[in-house]
Amino acid sequence: MALKIYTKTGDKGKTSLIGGTKVAKNHLRIESYGTIDELNSFIGLVTDYVTDASVKQVLNTIQDRLFTIGSSLACDPEKETSLKIPDLNEADIYFLENEIDRMNEVLPEMKNFILPGGHIAVSTTHIARCVCRRAERVCVNMIEHKMVIDDLIVKYLNRLSDYLFVLARYIAHLLQVAEIVWKPKL
Repeated sequence: MALKIYTKTGDKGKTSLIGGTKVAKNHLRIESYGTIDELNSFIGLVTDYVTDASVKQVLNTIQDRLFTIGSSLACDPEKETSLKIPDLNEADIYFLENEIDRMNEVLPEMKNFILPGGHIAVSTTHIARCVCRRAERVCVNMIEHKMVIDDLIVKYLNRLSDYLFVLARYIAHLLQVAEIVWKPKL
């Protein structure tokens, strides 16, 4: 018999952190890893839209790192867990920076603000960037509320949003889609 996906334990608006602590489903910690999950889903969608094998490989690595971040955020920092949770490292941030630099080598200098759009892969990458920024804000909010969170998480999310912006431009470049320049009405 297959394992049932529904447990009914959350029917009253509570859920458990890794470690067993029950919290409300609108708790900042739940909001943080829920937003990371949403971001990971959008990264998966971007992966489905791009055809470049090296970009797909980088996005798969990012999804792995987002699972690591989500696992860290889902843990009750007050309790020891029997689960082995992987760590986020400075090397993960350097990886994103190197990818940004690699893509920027072939992109034209940006002289204007760019509007999201032009191709579904570009637009979806910008949506992922926006969700990433929201995830970063939620994590900063946790810090403001004196909640325990690994400092590298905010740093990684900050760099990831930069990566996603450059990736959107890079995808447009690969697809030979013109960037949509914002022309403010003055």
